[in-house]
Amino acid sequence: MTTPTHIQAQTQNQTTGVSLLAIIALYTATMAVYADMYITQPILPVLSAEFGVAPATAGLSVSAVVLMIALASLASGPLSDMLGRKPVMVWSCGLLALPTLLCALAPNFTLLLFFRALQGICIPGLTAVAVAYMGDYFPSARLGALVGGWIGATVAGGLTGRVLSGLLTDHFGWRIAFVCFASITLACALLMAVTLPRDHSRATTGWRVAYRGMFAHLRDRRLVGVFLIGGTLFFGFLGTFTYLPYYLSQAPFALNPSAIALVYLVYLAGVIVSPIVGRLSTRISRRKLMIIGPLVGMVGMLGTLVPNLSIIIISLLILCTGMFIAQGVAPAYANATASNAKGGAGALYLMSYYVGGSLGAVLPGVAWQAFGWLGVTATALVALVAAWLAAWLLCAEEEQAVG
Repeated sequence: MTTPTHIQAQTQNQTTGVSLLAIIALYTATMAVYADMYITQPILPVLSAEFGVAPATAGLSVSAVVLMIALASLASGPLSDMLGRKPVMVWSCGLLALPTLLCALAPNFTLLLFFRALQGICIPGLTAVAVAYMGDYFPSARLGALVGGWIGATVAGGLTGRVLSGLLTDHFGWRIAFVCFASITLACALLMAVTLPRDHSRATTGWRVAYRGMFAHLRDRRLVGVFLIGGTLFFGFLGTFTYLPYYLSQAPFALNPSAIALVYLVYLAGVIVSPIVGRLSTRISRRKLMIIGPLVGMVGMLGTLVPNLSIIIISLLILCTGMFIAQGVAPAYANATASNAKGGAGALYLMSYYVGGSLGAVLPGVAWQAFGWLGVTATALVALVAAWLAAWLLCAEEEQAVG
């Protein structure tokens, strides 16, 4: 005879299985989306040569995506609060495959930038909504670890995009890289459509209510602090890795695109660190982790000034570790601190994150052209100091407010 307790346990196990499958699908799609974002980063010297553009101009192929992500995030979060998380994530991922494919057909640099901007419009439908989606399904005690795993998926995606695009470019040309990633992105959208459960029932809201809830977060000093942390961290991080190929392709290193792409394997530090930090956040306050992260990153950034490839790689590992100590908990901090309109809070975090990144893809390029790698290092250090100050001064009530 089946007891009520047995039925309850069986139902719980089924729910856990569905949730696990949904998280796997969400992580996989996240990897594909972040891979699309960074396809051009390791091949900027190739694009400079093919289209006859300067390094800072070639860097626009990264900043165009990042800037549009920042702007589109303002719509994606409230849209998910209105229409539900799943449809927004699935459709945005599916639509992303189209401009990714069109990049492969771009006859000039202007059209390449246009198609890259279209990619940026599609991406926040997943990146700005995923944490809120997990927050809808899982309790706060589990959210830190799950978000840490999701951050790890973003790192793995960025790593995949950088490494594979460099390798594919070296062997088949840069256009084939875009064709491959467009196919992967479409497959991941279909995977989410099949495996993600429907959203929990919620009261529908209009645009005015959704945006009022989102912008109300700007009155919370702690949330403003974590938004600044996201933007300044990504400024320094993206600036460093965007102009790294120019640094390593010159003497005394003189690396080719494949070798430069392999240097991006230092991103594996983020894949390892982010889930660990997510679990640590249940015992160590998120604010403390957000303070420690930029300090570690500063040490790594300074180490890249030593003109020795082995030391540079170790320093980049340290930089990645510091970045993801902070970034591994910051989205969960924003979600836990926001009492409502969590999709809007995620949108504002992503907007700040990618506004910082869009500036980081351009301004360090100007510094590179004027002062070389020393200029890139100086701009990154200023950003990391700003992140540390935001965590120290603006997020000071985190322990009392969100535990």
